[in-house]
Amino acid sequence: MPKRAHRAAVLARRRELTASQVVSLSLALQRRFLELPEYRSAREVVLYAPIQGEVGTAEVAAAALSAGKKLLYPAVVGDDLKFCRVTALTELKPGRFGILEPDGPGCDPAGADLVVVPGVAFDMEGRRIGYGKGYYDRSLHRLEGSGKLVAFCYDFQLLQEIVGEPHDVTMDLIVTESRVVRVNKHIREGEQQ
Repeated sequence: MPKRAHRAAVLARRRELTASQVVSLSLALQRRFLELPEYRSAREVVLYAPIQGEVGTAEVAAAALSAGKKLLYPAVVGDDLKFCRVTALTELKPGRFGILEPDGPGCDPAGADLVVVPGVAFDMEGRRIGYGKGYYDRSLHRLEGSGKLVAFCYDFQLLQEIVGEPHDVTMDLIVTESRVVRVNKHIREGEQQ
């Protein structure tokens, strides 16, 4: 199935979620993520501000800030993303697309231990379908295979296979409300040690 068809089908399914389902599923997913050794050992984490029924991140943000971890969020600047440190969620304000964003000096996301990425759909090999603007693809391509890129998605957003394109950024780890998929060989080897 072409990306456009996958995108339309998954977004339609996501729109069917009630507000209470979004909260419940997001909470289950975030709690699963907070138990991962990758999160526990992380000193710096990049999160996103959810829109339109995306998996929530507030629980992770609160836990990270409470644990003294550095927390970054993206902001749209031109055709790219700038990642800025925040010390409280109240620092986030509506940005270019109405998405909550920080406003401050940019930080290199390569310095983060984990970069949590939203998306419309993902597959078992870590391929991602976003909204089609390419912001995350352009900003994070150089981090592919580093073990840092984490997808948050509902179970129904995790597809068996997506036809990827060379510019698409690939995830290392996928977290849903019911499971964790370790895609990247680097992470799998680290887990076995």
